[in-house]
Parts: sequence; structure tokens; C-alpha cells
Amino acid sequence: MAVKENNIPRHIAIIMDGNGRWAKKRGLPRTAGHAAGAEAFRRTANYCRTLGVEYLTVYAFSTENWKRSEEEVAGIMRLLGKYLEEALADMEKNRVRFKFFGDLSRLSPQLQKLCYDAQNRSADYDVQVNFCLNYGGRDEIVKASAAFARDVAEGKHQPEDLTEELLSSYLYSKDVPDPELIIRPSGEKRTSNFLLWQSAYSEYVFLNVLWPDFQPKDLDEAISEYCRRNRRFGGV
Repeated sequence: MAVKENNIPRHIAIIMDGNGRWAKKRGLPRTAGHAAGAEAFRRTANYCRTLGVEYLTVYAFSTENWKRSEEEVAGIMRLLGKYLEEALADMEKNRVRFKFFGDLSRLSPQLQKLCYDAQNRSADYDVQVNFCLNYGGRDEIVKASAAFARDVAEGKHQPEDLTEELLSSYLYSKDVPDPELIIRPSGEKRTSNFLLWQSAYSEYVFLNVLWPDFQPKDLDEAISEYCRRNRRFGGV
């Protein structure tokens, strides 16, 4: 193992970026890039489990991704459905707990059922994978704020009750620690509306590798970079 066990972040988040460019470089349709990206996710999730990472959060589909072609969106949803069907069949062996961050109501009824079945059947398992699906950081904060406002209107809270901790309890990520490390492959250097609230003190590592080519050695490199940093949280 290239990294020391006592330096492994408890929670790693990944912006899975570069599928389309990977396919374009090879003269393939974008759906082929997403299929290769799905394999990269399996590879990475399995490796995270061997490292002892407790939480892995991946950006699977953003609120902005609906702007893509119907064909590409349908292909992504088919791949997700296929993965969840396989995961449900293999759940006992892998013992991975599934959670979904995002507004699932826009998904097909069949895909929603797969998501909720995976979430419910894995509730008592160990390592947790959070899929950000139809997710946007700003949308999450807006929905959390609206939920708090409704509770104020119903007399459950007063406006002055609001604290960071209370607002966090309205987020999709409630009860999940904030990620210590966020990785973005593909060479892009922006947050793309991902975990805006939760990433306040996360360490970002940007890698020049397209997501379908992401290997365990790339995760080792990101963790090693994380370990070299001095995390002061605003202190000295």
C-alpha cells in the first residue's frame, strides 16, 4: 500500500469527470465513456474499501446534466440502473451501504425504486457510498432552507434557532461527516456545484487523468498529497 493506514481520510469525495473526452479521444460515442467511467467507479470503490475509507461520495449526475442530449442522459440512467441491479444481487458479499444525495423525483419510477431498495437493504452495512444523483450544491442549500422555513411556519422552530449545525441536519448529507478530501480528475479546476456546504474545509486535489483511466495509484497520489498538507482550519 502506497499510503499509511493512519493517514487515510475518513471521507473522500470524487467529481467523476472526463468520460466524454475519454470517448472522443478514441472516436467512440459518449455513452462508451460513461460505461468506462462506471468501471472506474467500481475499481475505485473496491480500493477505497481495502484502504479503510468509511465514506465515499461520488458526483454521478448533476442538476445541470439534464441539459445534455436525451440519448446521453438515457444512457447514463441505463448504466446506473444496471449497476444498482447488480449491486442488489451482490449486496451481502460487498456489504456497502448506499445513500443517494439529490432530488430523485425526476428519475423514472423504476430507477427510483432501485435507489430506494438499495438504500433500504444496505442500511446496516459498513462502508457507505453516497451517490450524488440529480444533485446540485446550491439546490441542496435552497431545499434545506425551504424545509427549515416550513418548520418555522409550523411552529417547530424560531428563526433565531438557525445554526450551522441545525441547517446541516436539513441537508442530504445529514449524519455524514464532511469530506476531508475531494478529488477532481480530468484536469479541470473548479467545484462545479458539488458539496458546496460540506466542502468548507475540504482539501482539493486536481489530477490530469480522465476519470475512466483513474487507477488505485491515482487515489494513492491524491491521498499522499492530502497527507502533505497542513490543515489548520483557520488557526495558526
